[in-house]
Parts: sequence; structure tokens; C-alpha cells
Amino acid sequence: MKKIRIVLINEIITLLSRPSFWLATLGIPLVAGLLFAAVGTLNMNSATSQAVSQIFSGPAEMRPEGYVDLSALVRSIPESIPAGTLLSFPDEKAARAALAQGQIAAFYIVPKDYLQTGKILYIRPDLNPLASGGDQSTLFRWALQVNLLGGEMLLSSLVNGPLAVQDVSLAPAGEAGPDQSNPLAFWTPYAVTLLFYFLIMGSASLLLSNISKEKENRVIEILLNSVTPTQLLTGKIMGLGLVGLGQAILWLGTGFVLMNLSGRVFTLPSEIHLPGSLVVWGVVFFILGYAVYASLMARLGALAPNLREASQVTFVIMLPLIIPLFFSSSVFMTDPNGLIATGLSLFPLSAPVAMMARLSAGGVPWWQPPLSALLLAGTAVIIVRAVAGMFRAQALLSGQGIKVRTYLLTLIGKA
Repeated sequence: MKKIRIVLINEIITLLSRPSFWLATLGIPLVAGLLFAAVGTLNMNSATSQAVSQIFSGPAEMRPEGYVDLSALVRSIPESIPAGTLLSFPDEKAARAALAQGQIAAFYIVPKDYLQTGKILYIRPDLNPLASGGDQSTLFRWALQVNLLGGEMLLSSLVNGPLAVQDVSLAPAGEAGPDQSNPLAFWTPYAVTLLFYFLIMGSASLLLSNISKEKENRVIEILLNSVTPTQLLTGKIMGLGLVGLGQAILWLGTGFVLMNLSGRVFTLPSEIHLPGSLVVWGVVFFILGYAVYASLMARLGALAPNLREASQVTFVIMLPLIIPLFFSSSVFMTDPNGLIATGLSLFPLSAPVAMMARLSAGGVPWWQPPLSALLLAGTAVIIVRAVAGMFRAQALLSGQGIKVRTYLLTLIGKA
């Protein structure tokens, strides 16, 4: 245990003494802070902002528009439309004259064969294709719809929205699933999945880089003369894991601080409700997931002659963590308790990411997170011991090239 502690402390000190580590650790929050400050100080009433808003949103004021009803369908304007908003003209010539004089902003022509074609001509001199609300066609559409339905405004409202769906969850109290009607809450599992993938991958990659460099410098040979492979691997995993966890906490903490300081510009939407247990399980699955993938990365670093060749096999190792990302939109967001989502969250190699995605969505049975963590912990112990058993000086210093097939065979003791 003493030698493990020595290796742990040495790894922390060595990593903290690297300028590149501090550049990445402090550089990311610094850049994020500068971006938040720039957005926070932006004057939304400036001329530039108004010009951009005018392009993409169209004019804010509501100007009168006209219509020429050649089909005699529009008998009256509904009371819900403000008076003077829609003006009737007997023919196109009169409407064009009013448009030229600025009395109206645009006008519609309802042809005689409208009931057969369903087409209406919209004439406007300053049509903006980028504007999402630059025209007032919804008003005339509503007026035409009410008249087509015999003036029944209630019936017209039902045509626009025939369903008033009320969701009833059968999950136990406090385990409600994701709100399918809210797009922000809908995409929360994907954000959590992506976050944990990068956290685990980044922390595990530290160990790969560390062992690859020590192998190239032949420092690993000296270390193995003083400690056992198990002690060396355990110390490195714990030391670099603590640094990676601290780095993640710093980044996440900086994000929350920036959101609080930026006020209404960047605030977590009230519709997104993350359970309090998510933080606790997040730490658990991060530690266990890191232990598994750091060990796999350590074995890769021991086999590969250099970091460049090791990077070619990294994708295969991280593939179980990548797979849940492909199912985020189709499984974890729509059916977090389905067969695929449950299977991925219980399978140890994909559990660190998949279970966190399900927990952020909500509705996970209480016994599944502990079971997933237990299976992941058992897998971590097995992989750490297996990798430590293969952590020999002969393998570390062989200098042979690395292939995916060779790596997989060594994990099962066939090479």
C-alpha cells in the first residue's frame, strides 16, 4: 500500500508540473468566461442587433393588409381579429392602388376556383424570405378558415388543434419519465451522455499518454524494478483518476458559476428537472468507468511502441462508450426503460454512459443503478487484475507494432 501511495503522489505531482496540463485545465474555463462576458455585455438594443432582428424576425409592428375575394367566401371578419387589420377591396386594381399609397402592407387574392385548387395569391413588395413572422398571413388564414366553417370559431379552433393530450405516467412517484413535449428536457439525456463520454475518455487518455511516454523514455523499466506491475498500475490509475476528477469538477463548477453570473442570458431552463441523486451516481459511475477504461488504455500503452500507433486502436476500446450516443435520440429520450436502454445501462462497458443517460431522463427502477454499479465494479476489478498480470517488462519494452487483433487476444490471454 505504501508503494501504491508513492506512485499515486508521484503521478499527481508529475502531471501538475506540466504547463500543458494547466493550459488545458485553466484555458477552457478562461475561454468560456470570455465568451460569457462578451455575450453578457452585448447591447441587444444596438443598431446591429436591431438590423439582425429585422432580417430574421421581420417587422414587429402589425400593419393593415387587404384582400380581394373573387370567390365570395369571406363574408365577415372574425371578432378575434383587430378592427382595421384586414381590409376588403373589390378588385386587384383597387388593392394595388392602396398598396402604392401605403394604406396596406400587402394583399391577398382569393381566386374563383379556390375551393378546387386551394391556392391564394399573396402580393407584398418587401417580401423577406428569412423572416419567420414577417407576414401576417395567419390572420387571413384564420379569417378564411372561420368563414369556410360557417363562422364557427370554436369549430375552427378544434380544427387547428384537434387533440388536447394529457400525459399520465404510471411510474412510481418521483420517478417520472422525460417530458416529451419539452424539447430541452427531451435532449437532456443526450447532453449527459456526451458529457460523461468526454469526461471518461479524457481522463483515461491521460493514462495512455503517461505510459506511452514512460515506455519511450524507458522510465517504466526502472519503475518495474522497484514496484510490482499491480502496484504500478493501481497507483497510476488512482493518481491520474483523482486529477481527472478534479479537472472535471473544476470545469463543471465553472460552468454553473458562469450561468449564475450571466443572469437571464444563460440560465438552466425551469422545465429541466435533474434528480439530486444524479450527482451521486455520476461520481460513482465516473470512478468505476474510469477504472475500466484507464486499465484498457494502460494495456494499450504497454503494447504500442509509441503514442501514435496507440491512438489508432483507441477507437475500438472506446466503442462501447460511443454506442449509447447513437441511441440517445431514438432510445434514451423516447423509451428510457426499454430493452435496449436497459441492456446498455447494465452492460458494464457501456453502463457509465448509458445509465447516466437513463438517470437524467428519469423513471429508472431503484434497483437498476446499484446493480449496474455492482456489475461495473466487478468488471473493473477483473480488468485491472488482468491488465496488471500482463504488465511485464518484456511486453512493455518489446517495441512491436500494435494491431486490434493483437490487443484483443492479449486481453483474453491468447497472445
